[in-house]
Amino acid sequence: MIDEQALLAALHSKHVAGAALDVFAEEPATSNPLFGHASVICTPHLGASTTEAQENVALQIAEQMSDYLLTGAISNAINFPSITAEEAPKLKPFIALAEKLGSFAGQLTESSITKIQITYEGQVAEMKTKALTSAVLAGLLRPMLGEVNVVSAPVIAKERGMIVDEVLRAGESDYESLITVAVTTEQQERAVSGTVYADGKPRLVDIKGIRVDAEFGKSMIYVTNEDKPGVIGTFASLLGDAKINIATFHLGRVAAGSDAIALVEIDGAVPAELLAKIQALPQVKQAKALTF
Repeated sequence: MIDEQALLAALHSKHVAGAALDVFAEEPATSNPLFGHASVICTPHLGASTTEAQENVALQIAEQMSDYLLTGAISNAINFPSITAEEAPKLKPFIALAEKLGSFAGQLTESSITKIQITYEGQVAEMKTKALTSAVLAGLLRPMLGEVNVVSAPVIAKERGMIVDEVLRAGESDYESLITVAVTTEQQERAVSGTVYADGKPRLVDIKGIRVDAEFGKSMIYVTNEDKPGVIGTFASLLGDAKINIATFHLGRVAAGSDAIALVEIDGAVPAELLAKIQALPQVKQAKALTF
């Protein structure tokens, strides 16, 4: 604690050789007799408010934005893990995969989510999984809530009471890297898995325990049905009658005569009346239009 008038007197009498202050009784200290005294060094109460500091902060922000836009590197982010320029190229395709897996699960979810478990297996388990988890949550919540990003998604999930678990498994399965998103709702649990191949494209490899090998198309139709003859033919005929072109067609089933799935990429959007006709087929349990 300093008595400013006493300090001024001590400086005049040379009892105090000099002083350095960054806090004053009244601020701004433009009329303070200590301000401008030859034996006193005055600095702002907040060092970051100096002209030099503001210039340095501006340069640092510009450099960080440049690094992100050019290399994908992220540093000093408040609510997101830092990513180096070396890590960014390896992480980028898996962030895309994580977001799409979350989006796939989110678009199929029709009741409140209570828990999300994200399992990372193989090489991906050694990456910045916090960034990947944020991407999963953003993809998962966006179909339900609209504008959700990788920064806000973890906060929103916590506010909505969702339990988010990360599981890391260093050992490899059938893939060098595998991400599995399991979503538990009030009614059921659904899991979907994906990987990134050498071409860098994300792929679905497992839906509810059924093996598939499908890329994420811009517009897709997802169907769960009974594995009976004629279902696929009728389904394809409906698409043909509606002048909808099929880009890719992926099938899978649990066992002969059991539950089966179809994941179809089409050119253009899915008309509501077409989706209603697919849902009305006797063997179809669920039909959803998906966008990525």
